[in-house]
Amino acid sequence: MGVKGSCDIQEVVASPMEWEGQGGRGASQLSANLHSQHSIVSRLQRDGVNMAEGRRKVRVEERLKIKIGEAKNLQCRTHGSVNQRDVYCTLSLDQEEIFRTSTMERTLDPFFGEEFQFEVPRRFRYLSVYVYDRDRHLKQDKVLGKVAIKREDLHTYHNKDHWFPIVPVDADSEVQGKANIEVKLDPVLKGEADVGQQNSRVTVRLIECSDLTIKNGNCDPFANVTMCYSNSKQESRRTKVKRKTVSPHFDEVLVFELPNSRGQNHDRDTYSLQHEQDVEFSELRITLWHDSPGMADNMFLGEVKIPLRGLQQQQFAASNKWYFLQPRSHKNHSYSRSPGNSGFPPGTHQDSLGTLRLNIHYTADHVFSSHVYDPLRQLILQSTQIEPVTSSAAYILGEIVTSKVDAAQPLVRVFMHYGEIVPMIRALARWEISKVTDANTIFRGNTLVSKMMDEAMKLAGLHYLHNTLRSSLDLVFRERKPCEIDPARVRDPAMIEANLTNLKEYVENIFEAITTSALHCPSLMCQMFHDLKELASTRFPDNREVRYSVISGFIFLRFFAPAILGPKLFDLTTEQIDSQTNRTLTLISKTIQSLGNLVSCRSAQQTRKEEYMSALYKAFCTKKHMQAVRQFLEIISASSDPGHRTLDSPVILKEGVMIKRAQGRKRFGRKNFKQRYFRLTTQDLTYSKTKVSVCFMSPGKEPLCCIPLDQILAVERLQEDSFKMKNMFQIIQPERALYIQANNCVEEKEWIDILTKICQTNANRLERYHPSAYINGRWMCCQAPSEVAPGCSDVSQGLEVGLQMDLDPDRELQRIHSLFIAHMDRLDRLRSACECQAVYTGDMCFLPSFIIEDVQSCFKMLNQLRETVFNLEQEHRSYLKLLTRETKYGSKQAPIGDDNYLLLAARVRHQDSSQLRITCSLPK
Repeated sequence: MGVKGSCDIQEVVASPMEWEGQGGRGASQLSANLHSQHSIVSRLQRDGVNMAEGRRKVRVEERLKIKIGEAKNLQCRTHGSVNQRDVYCTLSLDQEEIFRTSTMERTLDPFFGEEFQFEVPRRFRYLSVYVYDRDRHLKQDKVLGKVAIKREDLHTYHNKDHWFPIVPVDADSEVQGKANIEVKLDPVLKGEADVGQQNSRVTVRLIECSDLTIKNGNCDPFANVTMCYSNSKQESRRTKVKRKTVSPHFDEVLVFELPNSRGQNHDRDTYSLQHEQDVEFSELRITLWHDSPGMADNMFLGEVKIPLRGLQQQQFAASNKWYFLQPRSHKNHSYSRSPGNSGFPPGTHQDSLGTLRLNIHYTADHVFSSHVYDPLRQLILQSTQIEPVTSSAAYILGEIVTSKVDAAQPLVRVFMHYGEIVPMIRALARWEISKVTDANTIFRGNTLVSKMMDEAMKLAGLHYLHNTLRSSLDLVFRERKPCEIDPARVRDPAMIEANLTNLKEYVENIFEAITTSALHCPSLMCQMFHDLKELASTRFPDNREVRYSVISGFIFLRFFAPAILGPKLFDLTTEQIDSQTNRTLTLISKTIQSLGNLVSCRSAQQTRKEEYMSALYKAFCTKKHMQAVRQFLEIISASSDPGHRTLDSPVILKEGVMIKRAQGRKRFGRKNFKQRYFRLTTQDLTYSKTKVSVCFMSPGKEPLCCIPLDQILAVERLQEDSFKMKNMFQIIQPERALYIQANNCVEEKEWIDILTKICQTNANRLERYHPSAYINGRWMCCQAPSEVAPGCSDVSQGLEVGLQMDLDPDRELQRIHSLFIAHMDRLDRLRSACECQAVYTGDMCFLPSFIIEDVQSCFKMLNQLRETVFNLEQEHRSYLKLLTRETKYGSKQAPIGDDNYLLLAARVRHQDSSQLRITCSLPK
């Protein structure tokens, strides 16, 4: 029988008894399988599936970190005197550009080494990296190719370097979005004799589309609806054009009839269709176009093909469904998959134009209500009190994961939120220092405590870092003085002396900024440094230098030096960094690392790896500089608060170029939108015409507008229908609202988040607001005529108080749970070792890279962890079961046309019974 309406996705969750009874593939497959289910749930949850009453509230939090490493074997130019290229990359979610790398000049093997990380603000189908050639000869940038990875396949490349082939970009394959189409089939009855005839009329209702591609900065969509008949004839209709929207609402009805069922007055000349008794419907094709007047052709946005040949296909199509837009197929295109690039989008070529090395770290966490995590939270927070610390949940997690960073990030956030990060760091550091025999090797390895210190400094010290380094680095970016001192890199050796002078000047500025910033070091960092100093001094009482070296290794080597080397990663700049400036930052960073070792007598005698750095190092290896470093380290590790911590001058929190609508104007027009340079500080939000006018503030050069933070009543997104523009938000003030358009969805979210966070304690904060603009004498959201009418929607919930840390403990506990699940096989091996070796004798147990100091307490903790993790996973399985039951294939949450949805559902259904086999054998 045919399928009427949207079809159910079959239940994909097995019961615990089924898990236990099935043969297993082992815990090693658990991580990949869970990624597959989580991809399905993410797709459904992101669009907001209507939950039945009583269903648990689950939110999806996605995080993406990608490092664009290098490209190899790019094709050379075919024109001009230089056949090499100036190459840069852009990172996109579908067709929306999010980040852009610096340009590597005159090379076919560019090295980028740039990392980007962000919270994913919306659904996407493909993560794409486009490779461009900045061609000065043609005065335009040319796209060389791309790497595109389906969202469901990202876990395949999680946290490892992978070489991807670069494939050509076909304009017809750059497609995104979906369409809501209703199809009805009816027989055309002319008399009693026609009662049993086939369906002779198709009524097509194109309701709406969503998330269409923007072409040349705009989207004016219309649709061509074509009916294909079995005799190769076609009949087409065209909808009206919808202006300036990526989510057009058409709601147009189009009717098609078989030729042999039409009346005598039908216009046969137009369609040239003959009366044929055997003609039937073959395919319905809806093609979306961007209206491009003045151009040779309209621009393709995507198409949907619905087969209608035969009764079964007609029955399936006869309903209201959502469809993913698909690329326009070409017979010369290759659609086959490649092991190097799993998940090629349809319409891209497999012929390689070079390769690109990427490292992708993607997580999708499904976060339950806070009480669900209470048992796991209790085990984690007990880690500060467990003796020995090697039997604690935090330590065990750090030992079973492949990457210590993966464990350190969520652990630090949980302990910070509950005010336990200092005792946790102290407990781990005490144990690690107790095992060290040489003071010079303290925290030199890849250990959990060192990674947790790194993460804690990033969270607690980000604004301290900005306040300390921003002005000195801005000078480097602005002046761009040559600083190369390596003879192998300098064409004219006579320039080395001048370059050395420039480099000394920059290093001195940054060194002074660091060593005079001790009073502004956050208290949390000072407490951790104090504990490390005391522990190291107690362990090595005869070593007078260890009290300094144990701190300098973190504050200089792991805090300031990485920020200087990669300022974009620490939000110290938003501008592209050219190759010369990047080399200058590398030399400065190397020097700052060396200056951190000035507290060691041995460091004064060490030989530089690069001989050309010796002169620079000697210039700073003076008594004056050594004293400055020691004084700085003493202050930031003092046992009491190191003085007054309130910054006298405002700290810059965020800045960048955006488009704003003029405030107070009633007439809407294009000229009202202007590009401005925005700067947010701890005191106010300002905008000026250019960045220079902000950097070099002088009388008569004040910003065009200054909004004190206490005058911001709310910060909310602005609905697209207000100005037919995407990524807009509003800053609501007592007298008016300022409308701003960000460059992309990620930037929009970042601005809204930080503005909301710093203004959420305002006494006059609004409770309700208008989500649309006031235009032509009315609010577009509620149609209220008064400009001072009360808001019609509740304001968004504010973020947690605290500028330096935006912490979500439930999300981090979910991340910890996912890590335990992904490494359950290692946890079980550790448990088996404890069970077999001296459980009852209490003897110390040594395993490769793991020391069990107290076997009984460790075995007890392992059992508690397994049981807690299993129970929490049961919650996830129950949620997935309920969600898949209620989700319809063909709904907006699961549109037709993406085979990954059904393939992943089938995979989960096939493998579900064996995924948690190991975790079911819990201790009695």
